[in-house]
Amino acid sequence: MKWLVLLGLLTSSECIVILPLTKVKTMRKTLSEKNMLNNFLKEQAYRLSQISSRGSNITIHPLRNIMDMVYVGKITIGTPPQEFQVVFDTGSSELWVPSVFCPSSACSTHIRFRHLESSTSGLTQKTFSITYGSGSTKGFLAYDTVRIGDLLSTDQEFGLSMEEHGFEDLPFDGVLGLNYPDMSFITTIPIFDNLKNQGAFSEPVFAFYLGKVKGSVVMFGGVDHTYYKGELNWVPLIQAGEWSLHMDRISMKRKVIACSGGCEAFYDTGTSLILGPRRLVNNIQKLIGATPQGSEHYISCFAVISLPSIIFTINGINIPVPARAYIHKDSRGHCYPTFKENTVSTSTETWILGDVFLRLYFSVFDRGNDRIGLAQV
Repeated sequence: MKWLVLLGLLTSSECIVILPLTKVKTMRKTLSEKNMLNNFLKEQAYRLSQISSRGSNITIHPLRNIMDMVYVGKITIGTPPQEFQVVFDTGSSELWVPSVFCPSSACSTHIRFRHLESSTSGLTQKTFSITYGSGSTKGFLAYDTVRIGDLLSTDQEFGLSMEEHGFEDLPFDGVLGLNYPDMSFITTIPIFDNLKNQGAFSEPVFAFYLGKVKGSVVMFGGVDHTYYKGELNWVPLIQAGEWSLHMDRISMKRKVIACSGGCEAFYDTGTSLILGPRRLVNNIQKLIGATPQGSEHYISCFAVISLPSIIFTINGINIPVPARAYIHKDSRGHCYPTFKENTVSTSTETWILGDVFLRLYFSVFDRGNDRIGLAQV
């Protein structure tokens, strides 16, 4: 069984726009999985490193790795708290979960928020409509207390979906956006900014460890150095307002195979794979020996042994992605490259670096200095 998650917006017709959720052909074939995260991991951070002041607190929040294709974590909304599994997504800015009044089949397979059962809940007259590559959702905005581990955001506005299409059987209830407020098209404060304004942490940073050695986590308010090796390499954003970097080139065997004149790379924890322009992705498929079968490309699982790493050079730093990372084996024993066409057209060459890439490197998203830090895990 092969599926992926790509949180990437296509169009929006009303007042909310969420940039990253998209779907490929096989997304509807995902495993139907609704296991809640029973062991709530809460670690005391060790010495803070690089950007956190001595004595400040870090909230380390557990994420569940589902088939190396999506990472979900638990949040609660309301009083008393109602639990939801969400994708912590650096490609979008809004938080939304299903409403109890949503009759769609997609909503019926997920946890739905019961706002009438929360003493701190309130409704607004704002509505939203979002269309993704993976489907669509629409509904209204509410506000309530939202908790991420020991972080608490009061009077947090969020979306309640009244209609969903394309999200049936996916292993998460909603999305928690961690992009800049500039990427939101509504006059509301994203949860990270709300937490920052309410003094929940001293440093406006968050970081992801999407690994297999330790349990995957997202951390807020600082950096725990025990999750990575060596030093953080800091890369400035192309512009403040979205998590995108300038990439110098993509190469293999010392030959440039994409991004020859430089290009833009988005760091997107809500995307499973690595996405790029069709022509360049098809060229990479040919170079590694992948063969098309219908709309998909497949490759021999034995190729992992012999294929070279593909090097992503960002800000002069060579970041190798080995074949064991860019070739994925699904539950049926089939192997396929983790490069896909980016269906959203752009005027310049753009790549989206999803979990396949981010899993190899500890990533720090520094809102205070508009930069991303990378380190080996």
